[in-house]
Amino acid sequence: MTGGVFLAHGLGGRSDLPVPLWLALYAGAAAVLVSFFALIALWKTPRLRGEQAGRPLPRTVERAAGATVTRVVLRLVGVLALAVVLGTAWSGGDSGENPAPAWFYAWFWVGMVAVSLLLGPVWRLVNPARAIAASIRVALRTPRVAPMPDRLGYRVATAGVLAFLWLELVFPHSDAPLAVAVYLTAYLLVQVACGVRYGPAWFNRGDAFEVYFGLIAALSPLGRRADGRLVVRSPLDGLLTLDRSAGLTPFILVVLGATAFDGLTRLPLWTDNTRELDGVAAVLTGTAGLALAIALLSVAYAGAVRLTRPFLRKGTEPYRAFAHSLVPIMVGYTVAHYFSFFVFEGQQGLLLEVDYTVISPAVIAAVQIGGIVLGHVLGVVSAHDRALAVLRPHYERAGQYPVLALMVGYTAIGIYLVSGA
Repeated sequence: MTGGVFLAHGLGGRSDLPVPLWLALYAGAAAVLVSFFALIALWKTPRLRGEQAGRPLPRTVERAAGATVTRVVLRLVGVLALAVVLGTAWSGGDSGENPAPAWFYAWFWVGMVAVSLLLGPVWRLVNPARAIAASIRVALRTPRVAPMPDRLGYRVATAGVLAFLWLELVFPHSDAPLAVAVYLTAYLLVQVACGVRYGPAWFNRGDAFEVYFGLIAALSPLGRRADGRLVVRSPLDGLLTLDRSAGLTPFILVVLGATAFDGLTRLPLWTDNTRELDGVAAVLTGTAGLALAIALLSVAYAGAVRLTRPFLRKGTEPYRAFAHSLVPIMVGYTVAHYFSFFVFEGQQGLLLEVDYTVISPAVIAAVQIGGIVLGHVLGVVSAHDRALAVLRPHYERAGQYPVLALMVGYTAIGIYLVSGA
């Protein structure tokens, strides 16, 4: 079956489980619990080394990856791709005739997840806003940059990703090429202006997409060691290299909550009660639902951390201590919710039509459940290793129970939301 209708609400996909929902829930929860108790028995001291870990790649590969020509080519590719997407988006029309929404939502937002998982922080090298800001600085001959205000932290990036998620999940015309054009243009202007003022350091914390893909890239087998060598390492070591500055945890929770809301909007619980809404009422309801989903997942995380706090060593910042363990869960949710979207709607970027027979519902369901369960298992392993370093002696097991309960709860919610129940 083919067609040219872009999904107008969210990056959705099929949601049919080939097994009963109760069985999927039990199996997912059991996988997380079995993993935890196996870790308790076999993993008794911290093993992950973060920036110190990894086997160096051959020097020839490292030189090619870091060569000036490689970086220049990637920057040019980024700027050219941006120009093509913006030019196409501003030409208007609808998503059945204009491929810009498919390029933006499927190829970029979802496709770059796979690229980041495989190759690391590629978007940092491709990011056209970096290249444009650097070029403007050279043209203006302004070598000095203003210091980044500490109070900003990741707040601007969090606001940026929230604006994107609102556009994608709530705005009723999110698939309109002009909506994509307006968002990208406004976002680019803000990023370039701040990049000119604050320099390259701005993008590390202020660019929502660079922060998001950077988090995902931490799970890549490729990374930089503390001595600067390009290495192959465990994705769990990569997670330990993430910045634990204030504001990163809310960023992750916003993405998690928004992905959960995306699943909720495809359930009868939501669709049966919002079918008659349109216009302002639909937007307000969607905005409230998005905010509530983010709030609920955030409160759950905060509650688990609060229960863990009495067991932590002095000097440990509780809300940041386990934030990196949420990243595999975030990636698992992303794979579960957006895999079928990428396979189906991504075709519109080339063909302007969709063949829904290229992959079966059973395969989709297997990827959905596998992504959620694997993400939570990796989260449990990462949290366990971190717990051994930050929990007080003799409380290494009891101190982990609140986070374990959180992981099981998140697993059940994730499976339920992709079930289409």
